[in-house]
Amino acid sequence: MNNSTSTSLFNRVYQSTKRISPEQIKMPVLKILISALTILAGSGALFAQVPVPAPPQTGPIALTGATIHTVSGSTIEGGILLFDAGKIVAVGKSIEIPAGATTFDLTGRHIYPGMFEAHSQLGLTEISSVNATIDHSETGALNPNVKAVVAVNPDSELIPVTRAGGVLLAVTAPTGGLISGKSAVIQMDGWTYEDMTLLADSAMHLNWPSSAPSRRRRAAPEGEGENRTGDAIRQLRELFEQARNYEKLRAEAGTSQSFDLRLEGIVDVTSGRVPMMVRADQLNDIQAAVAFAAEQKVRIIILGGYDAPLCADLLKKHDVPVIVSAVYRNPMRRGDPDDHAYSLPRRLHEAGIRFCISCTDRSENWNTRTLPLHAGAAIAFGLPAEEALKAVTLYPAQIMNVANRVGSIEAGKDATIIVTDGDPLDTRTHVTAAYIQGRPIDLSSKHTRLFEKYKKKYEQPGHIPPGL
Repeated sequence: MNNSTSTSLFNRVYQSTKRISPEQIKMPVLKILISALTILAGSGALFAQVPVPAPPQTGPIALTGATIHTVSGSTIEGGILLFDAGKIVAVGKSIEIPAGATTFDLTGRHIYPGMFEAHSQLGLTEISSVNATIDHSETGALNPNVKAVVAVNPDSELIPVTRAGGVLLAVTAPTGGLISGKSAVIQMDGWTYEDMTLLADSAMHLNWPSSAPSRRRRAAPEGEGENRTGDAIRQLRELFEQARNYEKLRAEAGTSQSFDLRLEGIVDVTSGRVPMMVRADQLNDIQAAVAFAAEQKVRIIILGGYDAPLCADLLKKHDVPVIVSAVYRNPMRRGDPDDHAYSLPRRLHEAGIRFCISCTDRSENWNTRTLPLHAGAAIAFGLPAEEALKAVTLYPAQIMNVANRVGSIEAGKDATIIVTDGDPLDTRTHVTAAYIQGRPIDLSSKHTRLFEKYKKKYEQPGHIPPGL
């Protein structure tokens, strides 16, 4: 912030104090000072340098000469990718490029579908230590009416950082309570949350009430954990029953039946329109959650899934997909192999369980950009490379029911793609270009701005650190 800006802001604060009422004068001086400092701190948002969202595609674009990794089909060497009006028109080796199309020769480069983070808090949390920038949870245990999408901040500095790593799509989800609310699938570009929304209601999030004692608190007295779990499950059953009765009354009485926003959220689940995403890692919790979903006849997705291979038959029987919440995480139990979390994707693949890879347990916001590195680590522990790529592109799109739009490079799908100088699951690879629905995306971010700033500093005489 420059001096003239600081002076202007202090003048605004000073002028505002002239209008303080006698009642406000009674406020402690400290509160007034805090209010003034809050105004100054918040002013930083006015001068944020988040890149301007890209305008809609105005004409056909052809990317030629690159290796095109379609993910859903074969890889095309020296191929052509043509897209217009935000959609892929054609992909192959012999494609007629229309007159007037903008053509880019990408010989030596690679084209992939944009990567997809299946669980995050992007747009809901900015700085975890500053409460004013956190909006991912509501008070209370049952919040099926909560919609994360309306709280997404399009000006978040985390969004440019994330897409610079090749992650162009993400599920942004609420947390807290027993039922947290609904998540949304968002794109990493847009002026408003409406512009960013790909699917507004992607899943209802439920934190399964585990009877196991938490590692973060003293173990509960014998039997107390089971009682608490039983009470929570009874609460869920009652809520689902109320929702079904409410849906029946609405069908019979029409608009004369009063509208209940909380029960409407559950009706979306009981009707099959929206799946439940249940956080569960331990075997007993996964089995109980799947049993509850089967009892209620609803769709379910397991988030976490540490012990999922131990109940593979159950998950396959009910077609329950698993979102691996991180590859880089510690073993849950003392006796587990050191690489148990790292080998989980391979074991899920070998067991025939549908899955995708997330990095939410390592970071639900700032480090979402490291998603491809989690998939790369899974390769090192036995997951086939082509499966690892699908686990961060096509498979999350299928699990979140948006594979008709994104996840692979096919005619008719959104032109949401990245261009790289190598394998995106390799730490040495750079994302050199990105398109979201055909719009060319600015890949600058807070990270690149800081790099350029300090690069200039150390290029000056006398600023080269010793030994370099």
